[in-house]
Amino acid sequence: MNGAAPSQRRVAGVLLHPTSLPGRHGIGEIGSEAERWLERLAGMSQRLWQVLPLGPTGYGDSPYQTLSTFAGNHLLISCDTLRDAGLVDDDRLRSLPLLPETHVDFGALIGPRVRLLHEVAAGFPRRASPAQRAGLEEFIETHRGWLDDYALFVSLKEHFEGRSWHAWPVDAARREPAVIAAARQTLAEPIAHTRVLQFLFHDQWLRLRRRAAALGISIIGDLPIFVAHDSADVWCRPDLFTLDADGRATVVAGVPPDYFSRTGQRWGNPLYRWELHEAEDYAWWIARLAHAFSLVDILRIDHFRGFAAYWEIPADHPTAEHGRWVPGPGRKLFDAATRALGPRSIIAEDLGLITADVHALRDELGLPGMRILQFAFGDSPQEETYRPESYPANSIVYTGTHDNDTTVGWYQGTSGGDSTRSADEIAREQHAVRTYLASDGSEINWDLIALALGSPADTAIYPLQDVLGLGTEARMNVPGREWGNWTWRFRWEQLTSPIEERLENLTRRFGRG
Repeated sequence: MNGAAPSQRRVAGVLLHPTSLPGRHGIGEIGSEAERWLERLAGMSQRLWQVLPLGPTGYGDSPYQTLSTFAGNHLLISCDTLRDAGLVDDDRLRSLPLLPETHVDFGALIGPRVRLLHEVAAGFPRRASPAQRAGLEEFIETHRGWLDDYALFVSLKEHFEGRSWHAWPVDAARREPAVIAAARQTLAEPIAHTRVLQFLFHDQWLRLRRRAAALGISIIGDLPIFVAHDSADVWCRPDLFTLDADGRATVVAGVPPDYFSRTGQRWGNPLYRWELHEAEDYAWWIARLAHAFSLVDILRIDHFRGFAAYWEIPADHPTAEHGRWVPGPGRKLFDAATRALGPRSIIAEDLGLITADVHALRDELGLPGMRILQFAFGDSPQEETYRPESYPANSIVYTGTHDNDTTVGWYQGTSGGDSTRSADEIAREQHAVRTYLASDGSEINWDLIALALGSPADTAIYPLQDVLGLGTEARMNVPGREWGNWTWRFRWEQLTSPIEERLENLTRRFGRG
């Protein structure tokens, strides 16, 4: 794997997950609305579109806790594209419930949406064109290495009423060959439906990626370092993870207490048995990276520091306070991936408690790191690192990420559920940012966007919420909060011509057009 993220110098882009796109069916989709988004991006001289992980979400709807690291989120399949392809009737689409335009109501959406998609999958052999049927067969053959197991996993999960795989009957949890063979026959219909839905997702997404390329836009994907315990990945290869004989994690992932959290963060993901990955020359990781790069042009790897060293927490501990640092695979994994896949563009998410060994690994690999402008004006010990004048060219500057409040919400101190800052700290930050920018703070979102665009970093990215000047009500995620995340959506009327023109002019002014 190699360095510079985008292929061009001095570029800019927008962070927006597809679930946040407009659309008439309750959630962002990857059809015509997404193509319209790409066209608007190109019109604003933006050359990058950054998304969150694209996998199928489970409990909590988090794209960072997916049922598979290979599968796509079937909820993003465009119903209108299915209709245009003759796979569903418009009358059936009109029967879907009316859902909010301003946010994703996952509870109301998932049931009707999944029923419709299974109807489409059931009717696919009858309604699909010869080219579509041939495409499905080619997709099944090409992706058999993960598709068959994922289709069986989700079918068994539904059969066992949604329980986590380690709570299934022991013979199913342990993948006893006779039980698996019988399940493939008994559950043949839902397995076939899942294959069709994965084909439809990947077909629509790759069409969208081709459209992005035609417009000169590169897509930045997101790869969490860890995978969910309740996933097809862990169920299929439990030997690669730190599990006991019953399939339960013995130690889990997280980060220790720091400036932002007195008890740290306990994520709960099982950790890797890195010695077994190394013995297989990192084949599982190489397959994972290869698949990710088949969908995106650039890959942001979340929690990059875990490759240098990761925080190991005993699974029976309720917080992350009592863990230990354990060495990760270092550059051995990346060297193996480069041998197998050739040079690829990766961004190292190097936020949080970063030590010299993490910086050394990032720099040895030539990877750009991340700089967050919201971190530049507070009382954090890392404040100077995030000041724009200190940015190396080979870095990515963000006004904020999906885990931050919007720039307006951050400046106003409304927090959106993140109560780590006191009133005095907020006041000091407000004064510091106004002084630094020589600004009255009335357009703080544009102030920070201009600061990002004018910085030495080769790449500048901002969430769409900051372009629109939205407050805390538009925050995407509050880390540690188990409800109300990942739901924000925008409406086309919010992205006005004056906003588009302003962003385009700023982007060109700073030589990123």
